[in-house]
Amino acid sequence: MKNGLLWFCRIGVGLLFIFSGLIKANDPLGFSYKLEEYFEVFHITFLNGLALSLAVLLCALEMILGFALLIGVRGKQVAWGLLLIIIFFAFLTFYSAFFKVVQTCGCFGDAIPLTPWQSFSKDLVLLLLIIVIFKNKDQINPLFNAKTGERLLIASVVVSVGFGLFTYNFLPIIDFLPYKIGVNIPDEMKTPPGAMPDQFELTYNLKNKKTGETKSMTDKEYLKTGIWKDNTWEIVGNPESKLVKKGFMPKIADLTLEDAQRNDYTKELLSNPFYSLVIVAYDLKKTDGAAINCLNALATNLTQNFNMRTILLTSASPADAGAFAKQYHLISEIFYADGVPLKSMVRSNPGVILLKNGTIVNKWHYHTVPDYDHLVKTYLQQQ
Repeated sequence: MKNGLLWFCRIGVGLLFIFSGLIKANDPLGFSYKLEEYFEVFHITFLNGLALSLAVLLCALEMILGFALLIGVRGKQVAWGLLLIIIFFAFLTFYSAFFKVVQTCGCFGDAIPLTPWQSFSKDLVLLLLIIVIFKNKDQINPLFNAKTGERLLIASVVVSVGFGLFTYNFLPIIDFLPYKIGVNIPDEMKTPPGAMPDQFELTYNLKNKKTGETKSMTDKEYLKTGIWKDNTWEIVGNPESKLVKKGFMPKIADLTLEDAQRNDYTKELLSNPFYSLVIVAYDLKKTDGAAINCLNALATNLTQNFNMRTILLTSASPADAGAFAKQYHLISEIFYADGVPLKSMVRSNPGVILLKNGTIVNKWHYHTVPDYDHLVKTYLQQQ
């Protein structure tokens, strides 16, 4: 019975840790953005430069610990590692939930978004399972002999770290973000007719003019009790509004494309019936210069030979963007958007999107952008 419980905990915790690490390692750059949010909350932003490295290592650590637990290698060290990491995660999710600072923990990346309280509840269940494992760490028996177990452990380290590095350099294997290939951006920005809006509850603070008695009640209670008919009660101050039920939210709700004078070009750029090459560089200070030079040469050829519209999207200031364009002799038009949607468009700085009539035909990390001949043969000769 005891051995069965231990195996149940080993399998459950092991598989969940592997899944959690794998799903985040699929998008380590996205996980690094989440780490930066936590760094800001705890006023340790000096670690921002290490966010990506920490993201890759943390994802790998989860997968390694989960795999090591399943095969039973280094049982005592793994049990200690699991206990420490789940206590750390539980603290973060509780802090996020209680103080309402980071509203999605990133536990399962963008694949399964959880609220902080859901994340904390998940961590509590895991903590209970890991406590069982920790108390019985001496009974964690290996599935293989010591030599084979160590080799498998080393292989898991190489695969786990390698996977995170691969997806960082060549985009996520599975894209869970709103701007995936095949998506029509204008359609994803629409709210369908009859969609449920956000529902709010108003709380009134009331005071009795005669007795000085005070009370608070919701807008529903205010109408139901008929207290509004009683002239001895008056509303004091402004009512407090509280969101009680989230309504329909478009998958893309925060995208506005503007020129340097803040004129809105969103509709024009997303309704172009021809191909547009969009270079996304949310932070020009971190943008790879060699990649920009290559993309600028590609944009020049496409513009001259096919009159293709080429665009640079950035969240930089117009002054910084102008200096950047002058430095690299850019021929692309420059438009501006908030950094949050730009980070979601393509996990690369710069990244490239091929857009047609608002639909994302394809997108690439700057390491994998096809050459001019391939683009022409694959897309432009087909239109």
